[in-house]
Amino acid sequence: MAMAASGQDYKTSLGLRAGIPYGITVKHFVSKANAFEGILASSYGGFVLTGLYENVHWTGKYPGLNWYFGFGAHAGLWDNSPYYNNTDVGIVIGADFVVGLEYTFDEVPLNLSLDILPSFNLIGHTGWNGINGGLSIRYVF
Repeated sequence: MAMAASGQDYKTSLGLRAGIPYGITVKHFVSKANAFEGILASSYGGFVLTGLYENVHWTGKYPGLNWYFGFGAHAGLWDNSPYYNNTDVGIVIGADFVVGLEYTFDEVPLNLSLDILPSFNLIGHTGWNGINGGLSIRYVF
């Protein structure tokens, strides 16, 4: 039996993300090792939409366990006043990077992922937004 050297075990997944930011996540593969992920999330008293391009690779030992890295952008509306003691309310736009692990179960149509998501705001409350991260659970179809 031959195994693929890289890639995923599904085409599309949809679920929930816990962490920063937290919300709804959808991931869709456009090829064996390339995917786009979208996150619609609540963040800093507002919301943010993040789009990521991810390159996915098999870990080489456990079927269903992959690692990935990628980059993307975010845009949204934030209310920073409760967090930074100022009156920053408005649009934010920035760049994101991601690295993580994901596991897709064989027995049930579920996928778990754990990632680190550093982000940098270019417009709005500019500067490093922090090294965020999260745990996602998605239904695979």
